[in-house]
Amino acid sequence: MQSGNTLHDESPYLRRLLSPIGRIELTSDGESVTGLAIENTGTLPRDNEDEHSCAVLDDAAAQLTEYFAGTRRSFELPLSAAGTEFQRSVWHELNQLPFGSAVSYADIGRATGRPTAGRAVGGAVGANPIPIIVPCHRVLASNQRITGYSGGDGIPTKVWLLEHEGITHR
Repeated sequence: MQSGNTLHDESPYLRRLLSPIGRIELTSDGESVTGLAIENTGTLPRDNEDEHSCAVLDDAAAQLTEYFAGTRRSFELPLSAAGTEFQRSVWHELNQLPFGSAVSYADIGRATGRPTAGRAVGGAVGANPIPIIVPCHRVLASNQRITGYSGGDGIPTKVWLLEHEGITHR
């Protein structure tokens, strides 16, 4: 799974919105946000399905619109991300990162008790099914270089998000 862009989310609720980085597709189980996909090469995973929104998706769309407008720095949404215990621990650490700050993969590894698990951390970051809201774009190499991004159009999408938050990168 790549940042919600390749996994077909079976959640019954679906809402799309426009953003500066392309169309965004949100999914929900009716209680929590379960996925966020960023348009890649003009398509979204569930483009062939009709939208069927719910209150949590309406709230998520409003908060994302505020984030892109520069008036929101954190999200207050119930989230439900399917993953392994290790992946969920990495995503928990990502959710602790404040707007405008970045960490390294090694920092996340240390925070999850696996200081030498750089590749595993990178895999978990890349598997994040709710990017932006769970801010995987805030993870950089220890030299502040961008090593990749699986959401949207890849590195250009990550660059836009980092610059939007004023995060220094190389």
